[in-house]
Amino acid sequence: MFNFNPSEEQQKMVEKAEAFMEEHVYPNEKHMVPHRGLPEEILKPLQQKVKDMGLWAAHMAKDAGGTGMGFLSLGLLSEVIGRSPIAPYIFGSMAPDAGNGEILWHAASEEQKRNYLYPLVNGDVRSCFAMTEPEVSGSDPRMLQATAELDGDEWVINAHKWFTTGAIGSSFSIVMAKSDPDAPPHQQFSLFIVDNENPGFEIVREVPVIGDHFTGGHCEVQYTNCRIPKENLLGNRGEGFKLAQLRLGPGRITHAMRWIGVAKRSLDLMIGYATERETRGKRLADFQSIQNFIADSTVEIEAFRLLTLKAAWLMDQGDEARQEISALKFYGAKVLHDVIDRAIQVHGALGVTGDTPLEGFYREARTARIYDGPDEVHRMVVARSMIKAFEKKKEGEAVAKR
Repeated sequence: MFNFNPSEEQQKMVEKAEAFMEEHVYPNEKHMVPHRGLPEEILKPLQQKVKDMGLWAAHMAKDAGGTGMGFLSLGLLSEVIGRSPIAPYIFGSMAPDAGNGEILWHAASEEQKRNYLYPLVNGDVRSCFAMTEPEVSGSDPRMLQATAELDGDEWVINAHKWFTTGAIGSSFSIVMAKSDPDAPPHQQFSLFIVDNENPGFEIVREVPVIGDHFTGGHCEVQYTNCRIPKENLLGNRGEGFKLAQLRLGPGRITHAMRWIGVAKRSLDLMIGYATERETRGKRLADFQSIQNFIADSTVEIEAFRLLTLKAAWLMDQGDEARQEISALKFYGAKVLHDVIDRAIQVHGALGVTGDTPLEGFYREARTARIYDGPDEVHRMVVARSMIKAFEKKKEGEAVAKR
């Protein structure tokens, strides 16, 4: 039923990306500044090289300025890109810009696309997404307290947000706020575009968090009587949750695709060090415990990869693949953590230094169990789906026996 063997075209794409990573990406990792990314004089020429190769913004449609490849091809490319924390920026596919681009492509007016989408996809500007709030649980967005009131030809937004990733240096935000408090719960919220030069928008602080690799930081932001034109409503009024899913579902699988790359690179580093380092007269690779690390990591990565490719294949067929995405989200986060942890253990003291990328990978991996929905919520989604399917099957069998 499923065929995940890469086509000739996909194989050439992967080989081209791998060669580019070796020549241009890995050597420039040393220039990354925590929470600020690569300096522009290094980043922009590399981005142009990717555009010239035809691999820019692989998640976006061609008409939007991207590559227009399906999820399966995107998965194969993302495995390669995921091997380096700076690569997604170089390839034009980094969150939150990637997810915001998908929302804008599906919901923005032509004027909004001209002003926001096309500059974003081209890499001329950065953006941020303001949804999470410190006062309420992020796993239940119906509790969000941000408000948007229509006053004549303007929306007035008041909101307190945090973990607004990439806010520093961004040009605009997409903010979730309650616009229709009397509507059914899932139709109360809308999305709005706010230029970050708006006097009602303030970056309160950059929240100190585990990890170094997100340009623009994870910020606490405030919208205080923030007035925006009526036309800055994104999509239709009351469609906030619906539109947010356009970025959350694909975003979760894209994260998983990159985690495969991180895990594979960690495994490569583990094996490479184990075959070179000697202790007690033997290579580390000759000890059974290290061989177990390598074997377990290999199998877990492959299982995670196949689950991810299956979800990507289903999405290419038009299926939302919600159960599969939830499954790979919590399973993949565990695989990611465990493989990096074993690689650090094999490296010993070296593994917790900045002389390898492992300690940075490890810190980032901890947050994977929280963002885009905590593991517990995704386990609940899978369990409920299975229970529902089981009960439906039993009902069908009961009817057939009558």
